[in-house]
Amino acid sequence: MKSKMMAIAGDASFRTFYRIKNKKKNKIVVLAKKEKYKNLIAYSAINKFLRINNIHTPKLYSSNFSKGVIVIEDFGNVSFHKILTQKKNKLIIYKKLIDLLFKIQKIKPKTKIKSINGRFHIVRKYSKKHLFKESDLFFDWYLPLFFNKKKVVNIKNKLKKILFNLYKKINFSNSYFVHRDYHSQNLMKTKGKIGVIDSQDALIGNPAYDLVSLIDDVRIKNSKKLKNKIYNYYLIKSKKNIKNNAKFFLEDFNILSVQRSLKIIGIFARLFKRDKKEQYLKFIPYTWQILELRMKGKIFSDLKKVLDDNISRKIRKININK
Repeated sequence: MKSKMMAIAGDASFRTFYRIKNKKKNKIVVLAKKEKYKNLIAYSAINKFLRINNIHTPKLYSSNFSKGVIVIEDFGNVSFHKILTQKKNKLIIYKKLIDLLFKIQKIKPKTKIKSINGRFHIVRKYSKKHLFKESDLFFDWYLPLFFNKKKVVNIKNKLKKILFNLYKKINFSNSYFVHRDYHSQNLMKTKGKIGVIDSQDALIGNPAYDLVSLIDDVRIKNSKKLKNKIYNYYLIKSKKNIKNNAKFFLEDFNILSVQRSLKIIGIFARLFKRDKKEQYLKFIPYTWQILELRMKGKIFSDLKKVLDDNISRKIRKININK
């Protein structure tokens, strides 16, 4: 039986993807020239761990880690991003994605999980060090597109002190399995199940983080009203410790949304500057809108002031490539 192999759309990683088509079953070939451990070994190990816990992730069919290649199950082309952009009643779809998130959050996280190569993959905790490392991308990649080194250092020094105090306010402990990129493009419609992909960055962290990824998805422009409905659905169905501490959970949600927006703006600037992937620039202005939406509370007043004093609305709306 003849098989055809064709290149398919990639993502923000160093991986490239190919689909092997045949009559029996399609497969995906994943190649990684860089970051092989994360993109192949960690990815395969976490997928297996999630499958053991009844989460639908791609099966591993074969691997050659030394050559930077794995062959995995093909979940097709229909992401929930595609579904949501075509549906009028998005809330019904989001409720299904929240229900799956609850299923993921019920998993007892392990710091050590069996890796495919006979070793163990360490699933680390989402420490404040991780939060800083991610928000630093904003200073290291985005700000230099507009400002000289002296101004970048000045803004960075002010904001890092403010962010330090914000991250200290996070209430809930790092005790949940966190996919870390739980948004509509990484959730696939498969036969009777929702497929979960791109799990290689998973950590043990805050319960609000994956909810932030889904609700404040920079690739889908949803109204504030819909965002609130999705959030409230999560809250109503959540565990007692979250329901009974709703005020503190909302604070965590807003802090992590701000942190994630800074991180995403930095990542998209890096993809443009370092990797020549210009297609991600178009999402930066909307990411700024999300950041502004979540900085409404008093705890963000210092952060908002420094950003407003230094980064104009005009700059925030710029699609750098235009």
